[in-house]
Amino acid sequence: MSAIATPAATRSRTERGAIRLADAGVRFDFDHLGRVLTPGLAHLRHIRSSAWGLRHLDLRVEPGSGLAVVGRTGSGKTTLLRLLAGVMDTDEGTAAVEGRVGSLLATDAGLQPLLTGRENAELLAVLAGLSRDEARQRIDAMEAGAHLGDAFNRPVHTYSEGMRARLGFAVIQVISPAVLLLDEVFEALDHEFRAIVETYVLELRARGGVVVAAGHDHLALGRICPQALLLDRGAAVVEGEFAAVLSTYRSRYGELSE
Repeated sequence: MSAIATPAATRSRTERGAIRLADAGVRFDFDHLGRVLTPGLAHLRHIRSSAWGLRHLDLRVEPGSGLAVVGRTGSGKTTLLRLLAGVMDTDEGTAAVEGRVGSLLATDAGLQPLLTGRENAELLAVLAGLSRDEARQRIDAMEAGAHLGDAFNRPVHTYSEGMRARLGFAVIQVISPAVLLLDEVFEALDHEFRAIVETYVLELRARGGVVVAAGHDHLALGRICPQALLLDRGAAVVEGEFAAVLSTYRSRYGELSE
């Protein structure tokens, strides 16, 4: 959970964040072996089949909002977050994200395993839009925010999943995003660091930022997101207050369904 991206969609570096999706869709193309084809390869290889990861999705997330994205595995949660992060583009409709984006989407994304935590933190900060000098000036803040102790100066390949998440989140804090995207973050963190993340999210929302968080830890999601969106096979089932959406999820799939 350490991918940090600034979206290719509409963006501006403001303190306030917002998200607008209109009839948005993301399509996956597959070759004869069932492998997903990138847009570049799709022009070179024969497309055997296609499937929609998201379809006809309308979404508005206003400044100060927190939106939890829930649904079974394969429902489109990660696809939606990757779209908002700018990792993917829409194949139909539009997606616009206002404000600098910080995202924790995959444990190993962006990390170089042979580099130390310190070296990776500087690299991720530069990839997130800071100059090299700015990243170096903020390295002490990233070290303090990661809560890794001596491990900050050890190679990342020695890190656990939770340690990698801590490193990525420390970088998020120093770039001060207006839009924060979290994908199954709480599943990888211990309770102490979960509390740090939750406090930061609430502070971000209080200053006009937005958070969109996906996962299966519904208790944690409910603490940071008053609103929720239920996805099923890439389509919106219901959106509204978190408790009401979670009730629909449980009645539709069963409380323990993934």
